[in-house]
Amino acid sequence: MKTKFLMMISFFMVCIINAQDSLNAMDKPKFIAFSPSKATKNVNGMLIKYYDEIDQEIQPKKVNGVGLGFNGLGIFFPVLFLVNITSIDNWGINDIGSEPLPDKMNTINGMQLSIVNMEPTVTNGLELSLSSNISAPSVINGIAISPLYNFHHTTKGVAVSTFANVSQKCRGIQLALINICKDSRGIQIGFWNENGKRKMPLINWNFKNKKL
Repeated sequence: MKTKFLMMISFFMVCIINAQDSLNAMDKPKFIAFSPSKATKNVNGMLIKYYDEIDQEIQPKKVNGVGLGFNGLGIFFPVLFLVNITSIDNWGINDIGSEPLPDKMNTINGMQLSIVNMEPTVTNGLELSLSSNISAPSVINGIAISPLYNFHHTTKGVAVSTFANVSQKCRGIQLALINICKDSRGIQIGFWNENGKRKMPLINWNFKNKKL
């Protein structure tokens, strides 16, 4: 009886140790990782990503380094937006109205390079892309630069593009031909600028909190 009991205890302990080892292996930062991936959680180096969604089956990732996005669909979005540039009021700003959920979003501390980012992402640093974030409640804390468009839920810092910067919430500077932000505290410089207070050409500003 004692022998069976000791065997059961030993088996139970081995299971616990194996489970702990598996968790430690998943938590251990990787130098190069790929996304989507259920196993990758922390990256100190480079994350090569295609398309992550807010999904219970996809593990949000923390990257200290560089995030490289190669979503081929992103090639078509800049063309579609350029064709519809006259209907700027209809450009998905209402689609990104929901508040971001940082605990379910990828976090990149460093640099994000992409054709287009369609993943919920918090970027703390520099973001370079053809058209930054589309159909995702993304956040930039730093500088976002695009030769075409910048789309974010929240912009804290500087957004620079050729055609348009569109955000739900802005704290800083927007610089493009067209700048739109519903909740803006900062400066907009461009051919046409809109914030929650006024619409103006060339330069627009607001430094007061939005009234509820």
